[in-house]
Amino acid sequence: LPTRAGSSMEPEEHSMEPPAVPEEEMPLTAVSSPAGRQLFGYVGIEAVLDQMKIKTMKTGFEFNIMVVGQSGLGKSTMVNTLFKSKVSRKASQLGQEERIPKTVQLQSITHVIEEKGVKMKLTVTDTPGFGDQINNENCWDPIIKYINEQYERYLHEEILITRKRKIPDTRVHGCVYFVPPTGHWLRPLDLEFMRRLSKIVNVVPVIAKADTLTLEERAEFKQRIQEDLKTHAISVYPQEDFDQDPDDRALNGRIREKIPFAVVGADQEHQVNGKRVLGRKTKWGIIEVENPAHCEFPLLRDLLIRSHLQDLKDITHNVHYESYRVRRLNESNRP
Repeated sequence: LPTRAGSSMEPEEHSMEPPAVPEEEMPLTAVSSPAGRQLFGYVGIEAVLDQMKIKTMKTGFEFNIMVVGQSGLGKSTMVNTLFKSKVSRKASQLGQEERIPKTVQLQSITHVIEEKGVKMKLTVTDTPGFGDQINNENCWDPIIKYINEQYERYLHEEILITRKRKIPDTRVHGCVYFVPPTGHWLRPLDLEFMRRLSKIVNVVPVIAKADTLTLEERAEFKQRIQEDLKTHAISVYPQEDFDQDPDDRALNGRIREKIPFAVVGADQEHQVNGKRVLGRKTKWGIIEVENPAHCEFPLLRDLLIRSHLQDLKDITHNVHYESYRVRRLNESNRP
């Protein structure tokens, strides 16, 4: 018999089964065996965290920090206070001729710090002579050159045909910039440095020797610095563009409200109420470095070490180094 156009000779089959649910949408706990027993029980996936911890404790990890600021702002003392050890070279140990260098000569010191079985290879890069001259034109060039040299060294190791299993990481993960406690506005030197360096490294500004300011002067100075950074579109760490989820945005938002941290460094212990505390002794009492009521050094330590150390390394690798890598590969591909 002739059929109508578009019809089929085969009889239509009507399925009584419900439509299939995509595999990715099926909840694992809903799948059961014929006897009503769940197929998915305890697997032990969280043991991966223990494996990562054991591997990290065996191999250790690297952290590279740079301190930038004029002489006499307490950069070496602050680094020693951060890690509670003599990890930074003291200026008093140098000769009179080396104490005031004519140019910015970067000095890197590497130590291996161990705490509760965790080893960290810490590299501290100091910049003596930055901003000390009468003419400070282009005084940031050696610092930019040093940071890019570390990116270039890592890139060279990465593109080798036979490369190392673990590439030595000398890239600068964080740059702490010390602002002089003038109580006024940021100097053009401070603005220009942070504008240039924030594009290639994580910059954390701090107010050095904050004990020279009253609480009212400190609050006004901090507000003026925040206005200057916003006016000149300088993005310091933690950058708002890199917040991944609402929790990070809320935490980093509270940190950004308090940046720059008003810090006080001290590497000597004093007796206060029967306890040994790090602080600076004055005629009016002892300024406790680790007391949040006295200064904001605990906030800086928590940011650099306890809460955001891995994030500093991730942003350095995924953002700053990636930008340098793309630029260098594009230059090498040009005829």
